Amino acid sequence: MTNQRNVRVAVVQAASVIMDKEASAEKAIALTKEAGEKGAKIVVFPEAFIPAYPRGLSFGAVVGSRSPEGRKDWLRYWENAVPVPSETTKRLGEAAREAGVYLVIGLIERDTEYSGGTLYCSVLFFGPDGSLLGKHRKLKPTGSERLIWGEGDGSTLPVFDTPYGKLGALICWENYMPLARAAMYAKGVQIYIAPTADSRELWQSTIRHIAAEGRCFVLSCNQYVNKEMYPKDLAGYAELEHSPEEMCPGGSAIVGPLGDYIKEPVFGKEDILIADLDLHDIAYSQFDFDAVGHYSRPDVFQLLVNEEKKENIHFKK
Repeated sequence: MTNQRNVRVAVVQAASVIMDKEASAEKAIALTKEAGEKGAKIVVFPEAFIPAYPRGLSFGAVVGSRSPEGRKDWLRYWENAVPVPSETTKRLGEAAREAGVYLVIGLIERDTEYSGGTLYCSVLFFGPDGSLLGKHRKLKPTGSERLIWGEGDGSTLPVFDTPYGKLGALICWENYMPLARAAMYAKGVQIYIAPTADSRELWQSTIRHIAAEGRCFVLSCNQYVNKEMYPKDLAGYAELEHSPEEMCPGGSAIVGPLGDYIKEPVFGKEDILIADLDLHDIAYSQFDFDAVGHYSRPDVFQLLVNEEKKENIHFKK
């Protein structure tokens, strides 16, 4: 596909309507429209935007037991997760089509192929024609995330060719996996999407390193969330008593292929970060470093990526 030299992108730093699939989707649709009206051709939402990144909740789990209250919150989370495809994904696709954008959105995906009980932290990619281009499932949930999300496999590591360059994503701390990053670089990613729940200063070092290492644009997108946004009727709401009022301050940013900020991180509010990217900046940056080109040593290093779909246990006669 022939690339256009310039593209306007939008990184949407906003909060989910926590534990509410329909309201979160409506918010995403409205913000996609707003970003499109600002001229964006690529619109990015944070990790787990639908229905929530359940920060601060334990789901009643300790080593050796799970509480009935935690199971109630888990069921609520499961009920508001998104089957792919579904009416929700159809509506998101329509929003992308109406805005004329590539839409990249983090959501919690409910398994529809096997038991129906497993959830995945996923990113969906929609084209400006409204089609669902594909998805990426998080390969390795971190810490307590492993309680609530399953693991993706190598079959969902896509990089999509668009008129604005090659588009792909890794989610949050997947970006600390050197070989996962290398796989993205090997596929030629140019606009690297990094939906996250990490608002630490250290994360800024991470995304700047990735941009400089991959000689790509990095669009890092986080939520801004405060405690009053949580439903008071959560069974585990009391667990939030000692949490800070500002549960996640944000920190979304856009970084160029030499590791410099195009849009510095935004904290303390919901916002839409808009930037105009010049794709020629990638070749400009690769003059002295190209991780999978003249700076690679395939005679010494080789990367094997298993992109086969992982088959679950099933019955055969």
